[in-house]
This record gives sequence, C-alpha cells and structure tokens, in this order.
Amino acid sequence: MKLGFASDHRGFKLKNELMNYFKEKGYVVIDYGTNSEESCDYPDYAYKLGNAILSKDVDYGVAICGTGIGISIALNKIKGLKCAKVDNTWEAIQTRNDNDTRCVAFGERMDFDEAILIIETFISTPYSMLEKHERRNNKVNQIESGEYNG
Repeated sequence: MKLGFASDHRGFKLKNELMNYFKEKGYVVIDYGTNSEESCDYPDYAYKLGNAILSKDVDYGVAICGTGIGISIALNKIKGLKCAKVDNTWEAIQTRNDNDTRCVAFGERMDFDEAILIIETFISTPYSMLEKHERRNNKVNQIESGEYNG
C-alpha cells in the first residue's frame, strides 16, 4: 500500500515522525512536502498530495497543518477528492465507511500514538457501498459539478 503525506511548516515534525513509522511497518511512503519548518503555504502541498491521490500514485493521503482545517479545506477544493479532518478513530471509520474518503487530515498537536491509530484505522476501513451512502455521495458529487437541484 502506498501512503502520501503532506504538511505545512507546522505539521512538518509530526509528518516526518509518521512517515518514518509507516516506512518501518513496510508501507511505501511518499512525501509531498514541505521539507522544513520554514514558513510556507499549506495549499501548495495539499495540491500535490490531492493530485497524487486522484492519479492513484498513492492509495491514501495524510495531511497535516496547524489545525488540520486549512489543509483539509484546500484538499476538498480539488474536484473529485474528499478529505476529512478527523480527531479520533471513530471519525476515521465513519469517513471511510460512509463517505469513501481517501485522505485524512489533522493538526500538529495530534498525539503521535493517536495519529498512528487514526491512520491505521482509516486505511483498513472499507467503504460500505450501502445504497444510502452511494445516494448521498452521488448528491455530493452533483453539488461539486453544479448539477444538484436540491
């Protein structure tokens, strides 16, 4: 399995710690930046990660910024991509099961062990494909494309 990671300067330290952990566990890990703690703009790295997910260069993405909010908003502006800012494993399960999300985001203050649990839970949870979730996800796609009529 291939995991893509991206962060801004505030998420840099946690991103690197997580990448090292998942490399040691045998995952293919790809770093989409940033490469230092020098101030930078999270949309630049969200864009790189999001496009890697859409082009299937990676199976799942992990995005980190100060709060996880900004980078998740930027990722969700990429047509066809869904990213969820999550704070616990229950949310990781729900976003995969219900929404077929392929990217998870959180803030720099996330506990390292909790982040590992969230990522492991996220990547091991399948999309349910239940009719109600398919219907809702199709409506979200229609909103994104401008075809939704309410």
